[in-house]
Amino acid sequence: MLPGQNAMLQPDVVLDNYEKHSYMSMLHKHYRSFSHISPPHFRWLKPPLTGLLALMVCACASVPAPPVSPLGFDVPANWAGTDSSSAAAQTSLVDWWLRFNDPQLSMLIRHALVANTSIKGAQAALQQARALREAAGASLWPTLGSSASVQRSRNGDTTGNNFRVGLDASWELDVFGANRSAVDASEAAARASAANLGDVQVSIAAEVALDYIALRSAQERMAIAQANLTNQQETLQLTQWRLQAGLVTTLEAEQARASAEQTAAQIPSLQTTISQTSHALSVLTSQPPAALLVGLAVVGPIPEAFGDLAMAFPADTLRQRSDVRAAEFQVSAASARASQADAQRLPSFKLGGSLGLSAITLGALTNGTSVAAAVLASMSWPVLDGGAAQAQLRAQQAALAQAHATYQATVLTALTEVEDALVALRGDQMRLSRLQNAFTSADIAANLASQRYSSGLVDFQTVLETQRTRLGTQDSVASVRAAVSADHVRLYKALGGGWLPADANATAIPASPLPRTPNS
Repeated sequence: MLPGQNAMLQPDVVLDNYEKHSYMSMLHKHYRSFSHISPPHFRWLKPPLTGLLALMVCACASVPAPPVSPLGFDVPANWAGTDSSSAAAQTSLVDWWLRFNDPQLSMLIRHALVANTSIKGAQAALQQARALREAAGASLWPTLGSSASVQRSRNGDTTGNNFRVGLDASWELDVFGANRSAVDASEAAARASAANLGDVQVSIAAEVALDYIALRSAQERMAIAQANLTNQQETLQLTQWRLQAGLVTTLEAEQARASAEQTAAQIPSLQTTISQTSHALSVLTSQPPAALLVGLAVVGPIPEAFGDLAMAFPADTLRQRSDVRAAEFQVSAASARASQADAQRLPSFKLGGSLGLSAITLGALTNGTSVAAAVLASMSWPVLDGGAAQAQLRAQQAALAQAHATYQATVLTALTEVEDALVALRGDQMRLSRLQNAFTSADIAANLASQRYSSGLVDFQTVLETQRTRLGTQDSVASVRAAVSADHVRLYKALGGGWLPADANATAIPASPLPRTPNS
C-alpha cells in the first residue's frame, strides 16, 4: 500500500458521519452557540428551552448505523509490466493531445471542449448543483420578513380599522444536525457534479482523438489502395499485351483483372469511413455533419504520440480520474443524507419573534404606544408517523451502501482500463515492428517479381502473390500504426488525462471533503 492510499480509497467521511456522539453533548454545544448571540429579551427562554431539550434528548435513541465495509482489496503499488521508477517524474496529461504534435487535432479537441452539447449539459448540471448547495446553506440562518396589513371590521353599527406593519423573524435551531447534513449532502453533490463535468470532458476529448485517428488511418489506407491499384493496372496492361502476343493465356489476363478489381473495391468502403468519421467530428464540435468534409479532405498523416510517458502510480491515477472522484463524492453525499434522515426522527426546535406597529389609524402608527412585540419558542416531534421516518432512514442507509458499492466498482473499472490499455499498447507496438519488417521484404519481393515477369523469368502467379502480400502488409502497417495511436489515447484517458481538478494542487483527495462546523 502506498502512503495516503487508504485515505482516498476508504473515505473516512463515510465512517465519520456514522460515529454517533451523545445528543446531550450536541445540546451543550448548541446551548453555548446561541447564548451569546441571542438578544437580551430572548435570554429568558434559555433555561426552559434547555430543560425541554434535555428532556426530549433523554427520550430519544439513535439507531446505530450499519458498518461500512472497506474497499475490499489493495491497490497495487505499480502497474503490471512497469517499475516504480517510471513514476518518478510523472507526465502531465491535462493537455495530452499536444503530445501528438498535430495542430488540427488540437484545434478540434479545443473546439469540442467548448461547444460540445454534452459538455454544455454537464456545465448546466454543475450550475444547478451549486445553486442547490447555496439554497441548502440558507437553512442554517435566521429568516426575516416584513408584512403590512389593513383590517376593517364591523360589529353592529360600529366600524373599526386596524393598521399593522412589522418584521417577523424565525430561526430553526439545528440541534441534531439535520440542516447541516443537508448542506453537506448538497456540497458533496456539487463536487460530484464538477467531477462529472470533468468525466464528460475526458470522454469527449478522447472520442474526438479516436475519430480523428480513424479518419487519417482511412485516408492513408485509401492512398495505399490507390497506389497498389495503379501498379496492378499496369500489370494488367502488360498482361494484355503479352496475351495479344501469345505469350500468356487468357487465364493469366483474367487473374490480373480480378486482382485489380478487388483492390478497387476497397476504395468505396474507405471513402465511406472517411465521410462518416468527418460527420462524427462535426457533431462532436456542435456543427452540422457535413461542415468539416472539405477541411478534413486534405490528407494528413496518422498522428503519433512522441516522447516517453512517465506513468503515475495506481493510487495517484485514481486520485486524478474524474469518475473515481465523482463516485467518492457520491458516497459522501449519501452518508450526509443518511445522517439527515437520522436527525429528522428527532424533535425540531424553532425560535420566532415579531416586532411591529399596530394602531386603529395611520397617524397613530408613529405613536410609541403602538409598538407590539412577541417572542415564540416552539418544538415539534412526530410521535406517530406509521414508521415513515424509520423507513426513510433505512432507505438512505441502503442508498449509502449502494453508493459505496458503486465506488468500489468504479475503482476496479479504472484499474482494469489502465492495465488493458497498457497490454494493448505493448502488443500493438510489437505487431507494428514485425509488420514493418514484413512490408520491407514484401515490397522488395513484389518489385523483383514484376521485373522478372517483364523479362519472362517468372510466371504471373508469382507476381500476383507478391502484389497481394505487399498490399496486405502495407495496409496492416497503416492499420496497426493507427491502433498504436488509439492505444495511446485510451491510455491517456484511463490515466485520467484531459481535465484539471479544482484541487489539483492537493496531494490526495481529502478523506472528508465537506467542511465541518463547530456544532456538528
